[in-house]
Amino acid sequence: MYFAALLARTEDGWEASDTELDDVETLSDLADLAREASPDEDTVLVLIEQEDAWFGVVRVDGEEDPRIYVSDAAAAARSSYGEILLTDELLGRDPDDGDVLDALDLDGTEDGEPDDDEADDAEPVVGTADSVPHGPVGDAQILDDLGVSEKELRSLTTDAVTEIAESLGASETLETVR
Repeated sequence: MYFAALLARTEDGWEASDTELDDVETLSDLADLAREASPDEDTVLVLIEQEDAWFGVVRVDGEEDPRIYVSDAAAAARSSYGEILLTDELLGRDPDDGDVLDALDLDGTEDGEPDDDEADDAEPVVGTADSVPHGPVGDAQILDDLGVSEKELRSLTTDAVTEIAESLGASETLETVR
């Protein structure tokens, strides 16, 4: 079960809106959706949570590049919503090296593919789920100036979105869209 919401900071406090991510295919689409929620270019947080598996925070401040934090990259990589957040830059990958299809020979085997004896010792292929780290990735200080420290953010597990909203003083606002 997924939950996604936008929290936009305004002069009057936080405003929440439930958001549908079905039409969002890229991080750029998600950032545009967030910017639409705040015509005054205030801070907008996109909070995404897959129950008991992972959560993500995307912060958009005006026209600046979005900042991202994902609690468990490997779990998020198995989710279509998580894949939106796990950019090559966030994972520290070179986008030119991430295309597994380019590494395939015409016979369907990978260049330099190890023999069966060597397969157990092989490094994961860049661009596969094996190359995504288990655990948090991104900007863990994304909410520091809003009252959620890096330590607090990294310690969140279940119901993280609610705990973040409580720390921001926006729990009642968030509950109206849940």
